[in-house]
Amino acid sequence: MPSFDVTNEVNFVEVRNALDQANKEITNRFDFKGSDARVELNDKALTLFADTDFQLDQVWDVLTGKFAKRGVDVRCMEPGDIEKVSGNKVKRGVAVKNGIESELAKKIVRILKDSKLKVQGSIQGESVRVTGAKRDILQEAIALLRKSIDDFPLQFGNFRE
Repeated sequence: MPSFDVTNEVNFVEVRNALDQANKEITNRFDFKGSDARVELNDKALTLFADTDFQLDQVWDVLTGKFAKRGVDVRCMEPGDIEKVSGNKVKRGVAVKNGIESELAKKIVRILKDSKLKVQGSIQGESVRVTGAKRDILQEAIALLRKSIDDFPLQFGNFRE
Protein backbone atom coordinates (compact mmCIF):
# COMPACT_ATOMS: atom_id res chain seq x y z
CA MET A 1 0.00 0.00 0.00
CA PRO A 2 1.28 3.48 -0.80
CA SER A 3 2.27 5.56 2.23
CA PHE A 4 4.15 8.65 3.35
CA ASP A 5 5.40 10.12 6.61
CA VAL A 6 4.51 13.49 8.11
CA THR A 7 7.48 14.79 10.11
CA ASN A 8 9.21 17.93 11.30
CA GLU A 9 12.98 17.82 11.00
CA VAL A 10 15.10 20.85 11.85
CA ASN A 11 18.42 21.02 10.00
CA PHE A 12 20.82 21.84 12.84
CA VAL A 13 23.68 22.48 10.41
CA GLU A 14 21.69 25.39 8.96
CA VAL A 15 20.75 26.52 12.49
CA ARG A 16 24.45 26.60 13.42
CA ASN A 17 25.29 28.51 10.20
CA ALA A 18 22.51 31.06 10.84
CA LEU A 19 23.68 31.43 14.44
CA ASP A 20 27.28 32.06 13.35
CA GLN A 21 26.14 34.65 10.80
CA ALA A 22 23.93 36.37 13.40
CA ASN A 23 26.79 36.51 15.93
CA LYS A 24 29.08 37.97 13.27
CA GLU A 25 26.54 40.66 12.38
CA ILE A 26 25.91 41.46 16.05
CA THR A 27 29.63 41.99 16.74
CA ASN A 28 29.94 44.29 13.71
CA ARG A 29 26.81 46.40 14.26
CA PHE A 30 27.30 49.87 15.69
CA ASP A 31 24.34 49.72 18.10
CA PHE A 32 25.82 46.60 19.77
CA LYS A 33 29.35 48.03 20.24
CA GLY A 34 30.60 47.45 23.78
CA SER A 35 27.65 45.24 24.73
CA ASP A 36 27.54 41.57 25.64
CA ALA A 37 24.98 40.66 22.96
CA ARG A 38 25.38 37.15 21.54
CA VAL A 39 23.56 33.91 20.70
CA GLU A 40 24.64 30.46 21.91
CA LEU A 41 23.55 26.97 20.91
CA ASN A 42 23.62 24.31 23.62
CA ASP A 43 21.94 20.91 23.47
CA LYS A 44 19.30 21.74 20.81
CA ALA A 45 18.30 24.99 22.51
CA LEU A 46 19.36 28.58 21.86
CA THR A 47 20.19 31.22 24.45
CA LEU A 48 20.13 34.92 23.56
CA PHE A 49 22.12 37.36 25.69
CA ALA A 50 21.96 41.18 25.69
CA ASP A 51 22.30 44.22 27.94
CA THR A 52 18.69 45.44 27.71
CA ASP A 53 15.29 44.12 26.68
CA PHE A 54 15.40 46.27 23.54
CA GLN A 55 18.77 44.82 22.51
CA LEU A 56 17.43 41.33 23.19
CA ASP A 57 14.58 42.01 20.75
CA GLN A 58 17.11 43.28 18.21
CA VAL A 59 19.19 40.11 18.61
CA TRP A 60 16.03 38.02 18.03
CA ASP A 61 15.23 40.05 14.88
CA VAL A 62 18.74 39.53 13.52
CA LEU A 63 18.56 35.81 14.27
CA THR A 64 15.14 35.31 12.64
CA GLY A 65 16.38 37.16 9.56
CA LYS A 66 19.34 34.79 9.30
CA PHE A 67 17.03 31.80 9.81
CA ALA A 68 14.86 33.00 6.93
CA LYS A 69 17.88 33.35 4.64
CA ARG A 70 19.15 29.87 5.55
CA GLY A 71 15.76 28.19 5.07
CA VAL A 72 15.11 27.38 8.75
CA ASP A 73 11.44 27.77 9.66
CA VAL A 74 10.99 30.17 12.59
CA ARG A 75 7.80 28.36 13.62
CA CYS A 76 10.08 25.61 15.00
CA MET A 77 11.49 28.06 17.54
CA GLU A 78 9.68 28.65 20.82
CA PRO A 79 11.04 31.68 22.70
CA GLY A 80 10.88 31.56 26.47
CA ASP A 81 10.58 34.30 29.05
CA ILE A 82 13.14 37.06 29.53
CA GLU A 83 15.31 36.48 32.60
CA LYS A 84 17.58 38.92 34.46
CA VAL A 85 21.15 37.60 34.69
CA SER A 86 23.33 40.02 36.64
CA GLY A 87 22.99 43.74 36.99
CA ASN A 88 20.90 44.84 34.04
CA LYS A 89 21.89 42.05 31.66
CA VAL A 90 19.13 39.80 30.33
CA LYS A 91 18.84 36.46 28.56
CA ARG A 92 16.15 34.45 26.83
CA GLY A 93 16.03 30.74 26.14
CA VAL A 94 14.64 29.53 22.82
CA ALA A 95 13.59 25.89 22.49
CA VAL A 96 13.98 24.20 19.10
CA LYS A 97 10.98 21.96 18.42
CA ASN A 98 12.11 18.91 16.47
CA GLY A 99 9.62 16.17 15.59
CA ILE A 100 5.86 16.17 15.94
CA GLU A 101 4.48 16.37 19.47
CA SER A 102 1.74 13.97 20.51
CA GLU A 103 -0.95 16.69 20.58
CA LEU A 104 -0.23 17.69 17.00
CA ALA A 105 0.01 14.05 15.89
CA LYS A 106 -3.45 13.39 17.34
CA LYS A 107 -4.75 16.49 15.58
CA ILE A 108 -3.34 15.26 12.24
CA VAL A 109 -4.95 11.83 12.67
CA ARG A 110 -8.26 13.49 13.61
CA ILE A 111 -8.15 15.75 10.52
CA LEU A 112 -7.54 12.73 8.30
CA LYS A 113 -10.42 10.78 9.87
CA ASP A 114 -12.84 13.69 9.65
CA SER A 115 -11.98 14.36 6.00
CA LYS A 116 -13.69 11.15 4.81
CA LEU A 117 -10.68 10.38 2.61
CA LYS A 118 -9.82 6.71 2.37
CA VAL A 119 -6.54 7.09 4.25
CA GLN A 120 -5.31 5.74 7.55
CA GLY A 121 -3.07 7.76 9.88
CA SER A 122 -0.97 6.11 12.56
CA ILE A 123 1.32 7.78 15.09
CA GLN A 124 4.85 6.36 15.07
CA GLY A 125 7.05 8.12 17.59
CA GLU A 126 7.65 11.67 16.40
CA SER A 127 6.04 11.17 12.99
CA VAL A 128 2.70 10.18 11.51
CA ARG A 129 2.49 7.49 8.83
CA VAL A 130 -0.36 7.93 6.38
CA THR A 131 -1.39 4.98 4.19
CA GLY A 132 -3.96 4.83 1.44
CA ALA A 133 -5.07 2.76 -1.51
CA LYS A 134 -3.98 5.13 -4.28
CA ARG A 135 -1.35 7.78 -4.83
CA ASP A 136 -3.99 10.39 -5.77
CA ILE A 137 -5.73 10.01 -2.41
CA LEU A 138 -2.43 10.45 -0.61
CA GLN A 139 -1.76 13.64 -2.57
CA GLU A 140 -5.20 14.93 -1.55
CA ALA A 141 -4.31 14.13 2.08
CA ILE A 142 -1.06 16.13 1.75
CA ALA A 143 -2.97 19.09 0.32
CA LEU A 144 -5.53 18.85 3.13
CA LEU A 145 -2.85 18.80 5.84
CA ARG A 146 -0.99 21.74 4.27
CA LYS A 147 -4.22 23.73 4.24
CA SER A 148 -5.39 22.70 7.72
CA ILE A 149 -2.18 23.07 9.76
CA ASP A 150 -0.46 26.38 9.22
CA ASP A 151 0.94 27.10 12.70
CA PHE A 152 3.63 24.40 12.58
CA PRO A 153 5.96 23.39 9.71
CA LEU A 154 5.35 19.89 8.33
CA GLN A 155 7.49 17.91 5.93
CA PHE A 156 6.10 15.07 3.85
CA GLY A 157 8.61 12.41 2.98
CA ASN A 158 9.34 8.71 2.68
CA PHE A 159 6.72 8.39 -0.07
CA ARG A 160 6.38 4.70 -0.97
CA GLU A 161 4.39 2.90 -3.61
